[in-house]
Amino acid sequence: MDTTYWGRNFGVMLFKDAISKENLLKYYVKNETNVLYIQGVKELQKRGFTIDAIVCDGRKGLIQSFPHIPVQMCQFHPSSIIRRYLTKKPKLKAAQELMKVIDLMKQTDKESFEGALSLWFEKWENFLNERTTNPLTSKSFYTHKKLRSAYRSLKNNLPWLFTWHDYDDLKIPNTTNAIDGHFADLKNKLRNHNGMSLKRKMKFIDGFLKA
Repeated sequence: MDTTYWGRNFGVMLFKDAISKENLLKYYVKNETNVLYIQGVKELQKRGFTIDAIVCDGRKGLIQSFPHIPVQMCQFHPSSIIRRYLTKKPKLKAAQELMKVIDLMKQTDKESFEGALSLWFEKWENFLNERTTNPLTSKSFYTHKKLRSAYRSLKNNLPWLFTWHDYDDLKIPNTTNAIDGHFADLKNKLRNHNGMSLKRKMKFIDGFLKA
């Protein structure tokens, strides 16, 4: 499940079956909210669907909203978060090595990734804990705050990055690429129809998602 936007106040929240590739449910939204995602899952269950697992992005609090359903965080999402903290070409050696660990995520299994992350932390723990003192206030702060935030984000999300590995029999996708590709195709087609009214745009989207 995922949401895409056209501008700030118009978006589509889509629920797609990874097995049949069928689009099961959509909402037109102004804002992407956890409440609406929860509503969508409950609506599908009311319609008789069995939710074996959920693949979604890392919205705050969303994953924890489904305690009885296995949830896989899209592995592209934490990678994007880390790159926002560190940039695509970080200068610090520690950051460069953390980026290499991130790149392992889609290429290795859970144990190998956790091992690589632990080794990185052991190597750079003292570096992460370095502090700088402000000469004017005499107060100290962490010298490498963005690097610490990047590591903490990855560590906190780790329990949901390899759900596909923990439930191998369910064949859970490790990304939301099936929906992301759908959204990209939809947006490309809509660009050929610039100037559509909102009503016509919604009608176009309805037809596209049904097809």
